[in-house]
Amino acid sequence: MRRCLSLFVFLLAVPIYAAPLEFQLAFEGKAFAGPFNGRVHVALSKSKVTGPPTGPSWFRPQPMFARDVKGWKPGETVSIGNDALGYPQLLAKLDKGTYWVVAFMDLDRGYQSFGAAPGNVYSTPKQVELDPETTGPVQLVLDQVVQERPLKETDSAKLVEVDSGLLSGFHCRPMKMRAAVVLPKSYTEQPDKRYPVIYEIPGFGGTHRDAFSPGSRRSTDVAGVEMLYVVLDPSCRNGHHVFADSANNGPCGEALIKELIPAIESKFRAIGQPGARFVTGHSSGGWSSLWLQVTYPELFGGVWSTAPDPVDFRDFQQINVYKPGTNMFVDEKGKNRPLARANGKPIIFYKPFSDMEDFIGHGGQLPSFEAVFSPRGEGLQPRKLWDRKTGQIDPDVAKAWEKYDIRLVLERNWKTLGPKLAGKLHVYMGSEDTFYLDGATVLLKESLAKLGSDAKVEIFPGKNHGSLMDKPLRERIAKEMAETFRKHQAQPQR
Repeated sequence: MRRCLSLFVFLLAVPIYAAPLEFQLAFEGKAFAGPFNGRVHVALSKSKVTGPPTGPSWFRPQPMFARDVKGWKPGETVSIGNDALGYPQLLAKLDKGTYWVVAFMDLDRGYQSFGAAPGNVYSTPKQVELDPETTGPVQLVLDQVVQERPLKETDSAKLVEVDSGLLSGFHCRPMKMRAAVVLPKSYTEQPDKRYPVIYEIPGFGGTHRDAFSPGSRRSTDVAGVEMLYVVLDPSCRNGHHVFADSANNGPCGEALIKELIPAIESKFRAIGQPGARFVTGHSSGGWSSLWLQVTYPELFGGVWSTAPDPVDFRDFQQINVYKPGTNMFVDEKGKNRPLARANGKPIIFYKPFSDMEDFIGHGGQLPSFEAVFSPRGEGLQPRKLWDRKTGQIDPDVAKAWEKYDIRLVLERNWKTLGPKLAGKLHVYMGSEDTFYLDGATVLLKESLAKLGSDAKVEIFPGKNHGSLMDKPLRERIAKEMAETFRKHQAQPQR
């Protein structure tokens, strides 16, 4: 009798209809006519969400699951269960708890974001209790469409959008280049006045929309000199195209120089001379600005590059990509390679970060480097520098990267570049950069010194990726730009 009673109590403790967690997805035809071919995702979050993610958090990525589908039609069900892709783990390993859940389809229409891109279809987020062993099916209907955020011009900030024949021809579809122009206070009051221009390139994830951000510290009063302040849009499907011509992103630099800049400067009364045209940027924008100055040395009157992405591939965030046998994930001693640090301690490592960006499919930081620096490979995709499973670096791809190694470009072409870049190079970096970018900048500094350059390459002790651009440095850069402009204006014009 006691044995039967124990069995009865055990049966009461086990849910009769317990089944493994599974997300069952369907989409409505009014949101997308279908059929859909691509990757469909389910994203979870402990915090409240209102729509699909713009991208996973680099420092605290939440669970994500996905499946690649073909011919998915409205009303049909697609299941995401234990056999689906998952990051940072498969669905069966999900921690029990309360999550906000949203499903979305990546229509992959050329935007950087794999989730919150205009046109993508998603389900209304909802909060649910999840247990991978017992929750059973969770039904999600994708019936919402991501709308492009409206951006209205103001009296001082104007939008510029140019149809790019160069990029359209490369991609075989209509392509545009975008920017926002912040006007000086005197612009409308003095209709005959012409202005110098600062071109700023945002860092990874930034766009021309940054010019409209509340509380923006950008100013057209540059140490007493009024200037047009132009914020460029460097975003693309592959992440950040850095305004470099490439086999995968197309002629982004050429399109900027031949199409967008002439349109901006003719419309907004720019002086239109190299001594009145400056370029700047931080992080990926820092690399972009330095690349533009080096590639078009006579077009710009000076660059102020802060915390640039790797400018010497012998130290690609602590990795020498040229060294035979190098592995992206582990060092020579087999230790996991760190990708980011805080207070001197590693907080992100290459392998999980690579896995995460491989999962989202496009628009990630590391693959964005391949999209710029690598040749085009099979399936019209960039050739991979490293094997996504083993981390082993492909020496042939690394060799191809040499043409984008800024230090190497300068050394190989210094005889012609040196005179054209005199007084124009300013590179500033923190000694404790969050993403280990300081090592490459130190190597660039040493190289330029050997070449006899007058470049200002400075390492600021104790500063990291976020703290480098403090008020004193901003004021110093503004002063240096103003002094450069005044010096050029005082010289006879040819």
